[in-house]
Amino acid sequence: MAKTAAIQVANEGGIVGQVKSWPQRIKSFYQDVRTEMKKVTTPSRKEVQSTTVVVIIAVFLFALYFFVIDKIIQTGVNALINYFVK
Repeated sequence: MAKTAAIQVANEGGIVGQVKSWPQRIKSFYQDVRTEMKKVTTPSRKEVQSTTVVVIIAVFLFALYFFVIDKIIQTGVNALINYFVK
């Protein structure tokens, strides 16, 4: 589809060909959007709740992980500073 529009533009040449092909390209675009939107499904309430719980748990686990790593690095840097300051 996109190739045929490009070939038509190339055959007519230049800006005039591009301007003439706009209505057809816009119509084709909206037809493609309509086709894709028919494929979209909304999740059920149960699916939304379960994925929300998974996300919240993951956020807390990552927060805990970064807290521990930050404390380890902080302790190491403080030890190095104290070693070289004395």
